[in-house]
Amino acid sequence: MRTFPTRIDLAGPVRQRMIALLQQQVADTFDLYSQTKQAHWNVKGPQFYALHELFEKLAGELEEQIDLMAERITALGGLAMGTVRAAATASRLPEYPAEVWDGLPTVEALANRYAALAATTRSAIDTAAREGDAATADLFTEIARALDKALWFLEAHLQK
Repeated sequence: MRTFPTRIDLAGPVRQRMIALLQQQVADTFDLYSQTKQAHWNVKGPQFYALHELFEKLAGELEEQIDLMAERITALGGLAMGTVRAAATASRLPEYPAEVWDGLPTVEALANRYAALAATTRSAIDTAAREGDAATADLFTEIARALDKALWFLEAHLQK
């Protein structure tokens, strides 16, 4: 993996591992962003407007998180790979079900994917902390909080 020189005081191998970790999360988050947009465009039913607006808000938050991680990759001397093809190749999330458009099943599909991304983000926090990269661990902590909040917004629609 090509890296550029930096004065950040992390050893080269640690930076490379953090770049790879961040890149995986970028791919997964970019995939979730596109799935959230898919839900935003196609949701139907009595809760259409509220869900349409919620999904747009959530997609915007994911886009900001992608940008933060990509900038951290480049700060560590890496190249951020953020194309749709790169994300599709590397994402660990399941494909969004094309046959889902009704309100609550759409929320369910997104909630499952948000939960999966939140779990891998918490794992990334632990990995970055073990590697001694507090800044990357802190970035992942910020993102985990946002994902948990988004998951709360989604799950509230499913709870009775």
